[in-house]
Amino acid sequence: MTKQSRITLALASLLLVLMYVAPLWNITLEAPQYPEGLGLKIMLTDVQGQKQHDLRNINNLNHYIGMKEIQPDAIPELKVMPWIVAFLMAFGLLAALSGKPALLYAWCVVFFIVAIAGLVDFWLWAYDYGHNLDTEHAAIKVPGMTYQPPIIGSKKLLNFTAHSWPALGGWAAFVSLGAGFLTAFTTWRSRKSAGPKGLSIAAAAVLVVGFAGCTPEPQPFVYGEDQDAYCRMTISDARFASQVVTTTGKAYKFDSIECMSSFLAAGTVAAEDVHSVWVSDASYPGALIEAGEAQFVRSDQIRSPMGGGLLAFSTSDAARQHARQVSGEVLAWQEVEGFALTDAGTHRH
Repeated sequence: MTKQSRITLALASLLLVLMYVAPLWNITLEAPQYPEGLGLKIMLTDVQGQKQHDLRNINNLNHYIGMKEIQPDAIPELKVMPWIVAFLMAFGLLAALSGKPALLYAWCVVFFIVAIAGLVDFWLWAYDYGHNLDTEHAAIKVPGMTYQPPIIGSKKLLNFTAHSWPALGGWAAFVSLGAGFLTAFTTWRSRKSAGPKGLSIAAAAVLVVGFAGCTPEPQPFVYGEDQDAYCRMTISDARFASQVVTTTGKAYKFDSIECMSSFLAAGTVAAEDVHSVWVSDASYPGALIEAGEAQFVRSDQIRSPMGGGLLAFSTSDAARQHARQVSGEVLAWQEVEGFALTDAGTHRH
């Protein structure tokens, strides 16, 4: 193997670290009675709700149609997969260190088999949950109806539309495997003849695109433990929780919208380094929405942590309704951006 190929293989192996920290797959359910949607994040070691109560709400809905409750502790694959991924990482790094083409080819084959087995197992898991129903005790019975979500794509299930797509951790695995196959093909070609190294460069390009395509996401709050990045107060009220995510994926958390606005106004993070700004939807505390799409209500009757009197809503109707209740005004994010706290802790524009 050439030096370039060995470096590419090492990077492809290290890219699998993302599988430990980012979701592998996202499943989202949309329905008229859930305008914000419900969702699951399938992690390497866990199954979580996309929002704070999503998993519980989905299990409650499943109960009505006779589906089993989703219990992460009862899924054996979640205990095995971390070890398999660790093996693939170690195997890939060993192949890169040795430079032996045979180990590179073996790594690609093993990785491909694991990937196919994982997708098949995922499909079987979804099939079991969607077909093996307790119809005897189900409140809603539709003869012949099954509730298996798609592996990739969208599907209508009664009045819900289910969407299933790879998440950051899943894309990292696909990019890693693709880079490995390109490197293996380049190595095979170079051994067969002294051909060009273009494909090895292409393999490196796949990794670059993979990293570039990693979209930074807001991080979950740990209420009662997380500390405000501006005023250093403990974040405890989900209605006011806010967050700034940088282009590198670092998340700055805040106990109120006014603290977050003050942080941005202070220029602690350069404007070009800010990837996204998030606020909590007061109608669904803890559910984050992008600040640019939110409607804000400001009133002296709103007791926010730092006294700014600001709440965010995902819809104009909800914001106007709450503004009438608290004799407040409705603002757009552009009007809230200039809101800042003075050193004395009071607010100003």
